Amino acid sequence: MQRRTLLSLAGAVPLAARSPWALADTYPSRPVRLVVPAAGGSGDLFARAIAQRLEQLMGQTFLVEQKPGAGTNIGNAFVAKAAPDGYTLLINGLPLATNPALYDNLTYSPTRDLAPIIQVADIANVVTVHPGLAIQSMKELVQAAKAEPRKFNYGTPGIGSSGHLSAELLAVKTGALLTHVPYQGNAQATNDHLSGVLQVGFVNMPVALQFVRSNRLRALAVTSARRSALLPDVPTVAEALGIPDYELSGWFGIFAPARTPPDILGRLERELAKLLADPAMMEVIRGAGGEPVGGTAAQLEARVRRDAERLTEVIRVSGAKAQ
Repeated sequence: MQRRTLLSLAGAVPLAARSPWALADTYPSRPVRLVVPAAGGSGDLFARAIAQRLEQLMGQTFLVEQKPGAGTNIGNAFVAKAAPDGYTLLINGLPLATNPALYDNLTYSPTRDLAPIIQVADIANVVTVHPGLAIQSMKELVQAAKAEPRKFNYGTPGIGSSGHLSAELLAVKTGALLTHVPYQGNAQATNDHLSGVLQVGFVNMPVALQFVRSNRLRALAVTSARRSALLPDVPTVAEALGIPDYELSGWFGIFAPARTPPDILGRLERELAKLLADPAMMEVIRGAGGEPVGGTAAQLEARVRRDAERLTEVIRVSGAKAQ
């Protein structure tokens, strides 16, 4: 009897394999967790907007759960080690490409243990100076920083943040050396920049916008590949300096544990693509200082690998290591 039961179960496997949408048709049948590996910020805002709309699209509860700490590694590892059933998802971005170079002995591999689903948004940094500084352009900033290396300082939320790596990439491309002052978060760094304690900033777009528009900070360039619709008169670093291979943006995507069934990943990709193409959702992303992206899982996977390859070298040259 036991042998017959095992044979019956074995025979059922090919039948399931011939029904590629069987799991997707019933998924999700219980609440889904969307993990944010940082406290607050754009990722949390995007996660809550996505969760609300996925509930409407998929007819099930999507819960946003914060698991901050260790440069997003706590939340990343939690999802990487979760059951690969589509009920635990992650929203994160650039740290998945850079953390392997910044941290020793990670307990997970972003490329092996997480499955990309779709990119949500790009968030550029704005290169800013305090208005009391007599620098009016990126060329002037680079010239001044090369003439007096390390004289000018800038602050970011920490080593390996997109602001820090934007400055390090600028140093690699131009030889302009600035002094990095790491903070625990954006708030104090921004306050010190507004007061002039920090002369230069590589400030992410959602934070920079209000201060640039009110002339409390002077925008020199954006670090993205294209000009931002939010600051259309501000050139890119590449435009301003004539170095076409300069680009560094923070970004967010949705990921699942590796080995999640392809039909579930496919269903999520389709529903999220539909959601991200909705004008209302695009407005939410732009309102938070981002540029909507969308695309495919393959494109997100390529983004992770491309940023990992090029920024690992920047991190190596800079000598940066997470503390």
